[in-house]
Amino acid sequence: MMQLKPLNLNPAPPPGLTLFPTLRPPQKSIKFHQFLVLLLTFAAYAAFHASRKPPSIVKSILTTPNSTTNASNSDRNETGWAPFDGPRGPHRLGELDLAFLLAYAIGMYFAGHIGDTIDLRVFLVVGMLGSGIFVILFGLGYFFDLHSFGVFVFIQVFCGLFQSVGWPCVVAVMGNWFGKAKRGLIMGVWSSHTSLGNVMGSIVASSVLGYGWGWSFVLPGVFIMLVAVFVYLFLVVSPESIGFELSEKEVEMSVEGIALVESEKIEIEDEEEEEEEEEEAGSGAIGFLEAWRLPHVASYAFCLFFSKLVAYTFLYWLPFYIRHTAVAGVHISHKTAGILSTIFDIGGVFGGVLAGLISDMIDARAVTSITFLLLSIPALIFYRLYGSVSMFTNTALMFISGLLVNGPYSLITTAVAADLGTQNLIKGNSRALATVSAIIDGTGSIGAAIGPLLAGYISTRGWNSVFFMLIVSITFAGILLIHVVKDEIKAKLNEGKWLWLSIIAH
Repeated sequence: MMQLKPLNLNPAPPPGLTLFPTLRPPQKSIKFHQFLVLLLTFAAYAAFHASRKPPSIVKSILTTPNSTTNASNSDRNETGWAPFDGPRGPHRLGELDLAFLLAYAIGMYFAGHIGDTIDLRVFLVVGMLGSGIFVILFGLGYFFDLHSFGVFVFIQVFCGLFQSVGWPCVVAVMGNWFGKAKRGLIMGVWSSHTSLGNVMGSIVASSVLGYGWGWSFVLPGVFIMLVAVFVYLFLVVSPESIGFELSEKEVEMSVEGIALVESEKIEIEDEEEEEEEEEEAGSGAIGFLEAWRLPHVASYAFCLFFSKLVAYTFLYWLPFYIRHTAVAGVHISHKTAGILSTIFDIGGVFGGVLAGLISDMIDARAVTSITFLLLSIPALIFYRLYGSVSMFTNTALMFISGLLVNGPYSLITTAVAADLGTQNLIKGNSRALATVSAIIDGTGSIGAAIGPLLAGYISTRGWNSVFFMLIVSITFAGILLIHVVKDEIKAKLNEGKWLWLSIIAH
């Protein structure tokens, strides 16, 4: 039975397990530690996304015309905020989004490779603390009456760099603890942290707008720093670091919810030593260019470029769109627009779970992704055309759009990235996980940077143009997966699966 190899850099157990010995093996089973890993990585990335949400919530406030820099605190939320007020306000906000997301995308490539070489727990905590500090600094601009565009850009660049640490780390930790069994469903449920983090960030940021937009940044910034403390104390990066040695079969059993016991150590026979040495040689961090050449990595990476462009355009501009689009002839308030936008993210929670479940059932990630992408095109068209008819149609179509847009986005960044980072070609080397997930999400993040920037410029010409841009992006995302879908279908037919498809084809 093949054993998962310990990392070359085997990190020490977190200090929380020393402070609380009852949490260490054998007092606590492997199942308990897997649940703890799920909980902590879920909370960590939810906190990352909660801290990204405030810029979208305050957009409509910052761009209100006729700003008066000498206005009192009670009036500032209604008079805009230089330098984002006036006709060029949406342009500058788009440029601010670009600064954050471009730094995030660039940082992602470096963060992934660094994460494969150092203690993931410490690296993740550094990213969380840095993110919290710079999110709070942005909010302090309100309290210190800051109006320098350059300073806001500076803050967003460093915030993006620290935020880029999060995703490669949490995906790599999850890959260390869970095998391929039910990976689509597990990752689908787990990836709801993105949407739930957006919901939480939207609600918190919107609820304190009446006290000044600065609080919309300060509270999420404090929250992510508090979560970082728990991550530092209790996150176990890999089973080996606390004495567990799991076989591939045992890891898959644990995902299905079957209680596990620590596996017995298997003596290596003399004739197997050569194979063991080869496997150990493959346990080092994979090279950046080598990871790009792995099958389908580039296809999924560029697919995510366009898919994430759409998702992040909604993330950063949906509250602004809702605020400036009459629903049943009525314009809603800033606070209501921010809270209402969470419907899109709630749909994303169901989309991620549904995409993961379907991809597990049919064992085809690409087929699932392209189906969601194609269905999202009419969903966006209907939302634009009929979303203003009534509040019911607005929320229903927003929910459906969120489900279909975020479904493939969640699937690609989680289960697909984990599959590609542990494929047989690299002998299941889990140390490739952070690099591969960073390549995929980093490329997607470049699209995420471009989308909000374009929306800031195009929205001044009308929202029909913005939705046209989104539909074109989704089309390109689907086209990039066509050859992967073909390979997937051929593989299933050759394996004797999907016999119903063979019957239909003939």
